[in-house]
Formats: sequence, C-alpha cells, structure tokens
Amino acid sequence: MRVLVVEDEEFLADMIVSGLRRAALTVDIAHSGGGALDRLRRDAYDVLVLDHDLPGLHGDEVFRYVVEQALPTRVLLLVASGPAPSPGGREPGADDLLTKPFAFDVLRDRVLALGRSARSGRPPVIERAGVRLDTGRRLAVRDGRPLALSRKEFGVLEVLLRAQGAVVGDDELIEEVWEEQPRHRTNAVRVTLGTLRAKLGDPPVIEAVPGAGYRMGGGPAAGDAPSASGEPAAGALG
Repeated sequence: MRVLVVEDEEFLADMIVSGLRRAALTVDIAHSGGGALDRLRRDAYDVLVLDHDLPGLHGDEVFRYVVEQALPTRVLLLVASGPAPSPGGREPGADDLLTKPFAFDVLRDRVLALGRSARSGRPPVIERAGVRLDTGRRLAVRDGRPLALSRKEFGVLEVLLRAQGAVVGDDELIEEVWEEQPRHRTNAVRVTLGTLRAKLGDPPVIEAVPGAGYRMGGGPAAGDAPSASGEPAAGALG
C-alpha cells in the first residue's frame, strides 16, 4: 500500500510517516501543497493523508487536483480542532476526516481502511509496456504471448504494473505478495524477479533501481525514493 503524507508541521509529519512505515506501508512525504502535486503527478498512491490548512497552496487545491484528475487515491483530511470544515472544503467530500490532535492508532486504522477500499475498486485489467494482466481471470500476456506465471510472479507483476512506473521497494512487494514473511526478504524478491524477468523475455521491461527497488518502464529517479524517518511518539499527534 502506497501512502502520501502532506503536512507542513515537519515534526508531526515525520512521526506520522515513521509510524506508517512501521506498519509496513510504503510512505512518501511532502511539506507543501506544491510538493504534494509534484508527487501526485509522478507516482500512484492508494491513500493521501492531507493537512487541510497548508500554507501557500491550500489543501483544498491539492484535493481539487485529485478530483479533477479522477485519481483513484483515497483522501484522509486532517483538520485543526474547532469547527471542522466540510471534507475537502469547497470540493466534494474527502473519503474521511480526522481532527487534530488524534491518536496515531486511529490515523493508522483509518489509512488501512481507506487503502483496502481503494484497492477493491481497481480495474481488473491493467496494461503497460506491452504487458497485459487480467487480474480477474489471472491471465498474463506480453505482446500477445501468454505467460505461465507462478502466484508470486503474478503478484509481483501486478504490483509493479499498478505502480505506473513508480519505484516499488522490497518491503512493499513482500507486504503485497508474500503470505508469510520470508526468512531472507531481499533474496526472496530477487529470485522471484529473476524468474519473472526470464518469462517476460526481451527487451527487459522491469528495471532495478539501486538502493530503492524496482519499476516497470519509466518512472521517478532513485533519489526520489523515500528514506526512513525517526520513531513515532506515543499519545496524541497534532
């Protein structure tokens, strides 16, 4: 599950991001509305955790972009205590709203619920770089050639296709595809990617991004991949 956290209070943002990463989610961060739009234009996210009262480019404008672009991203709006605005302000309602201060466990549970909702509405057929995946019938084809994929190979290919060219790390692949945590996580992913690439054939369509993960076709540079943050604090956030 991919999450974008947009919060101008850096200390609060870092605590949220760190806590969500501890829950094995893949999380990016932006501290401004402009930074949020840059991320949303480049990467695909299941959930957007959006501070309503961003300085400069307001949270309403970020939410408007999600609506106008018809992004499948679910939006959790963070609002200050007091009279709460309608979700999304001037726009149609966000998917959920959380008033500051809040307990981190509440935010995490809301994010997980929205992520599950986002995924349930995904289209059954996805295609990129000549690779077509029918998730309903579990069929995979490249340039008209059927692919005989194992369950893990199919799962890894689906995650990479849905990322739309964004980098996907080992942790996210493990979370999405493996039912149990493998003993050697990186090696398990590497082996599965190796057999998947062999079955896809030439020219290669899955690219390894050193220190970051893998991507399908074009995508953001490795330097744009998220890095680990500090530990979340207990109690109310915000």
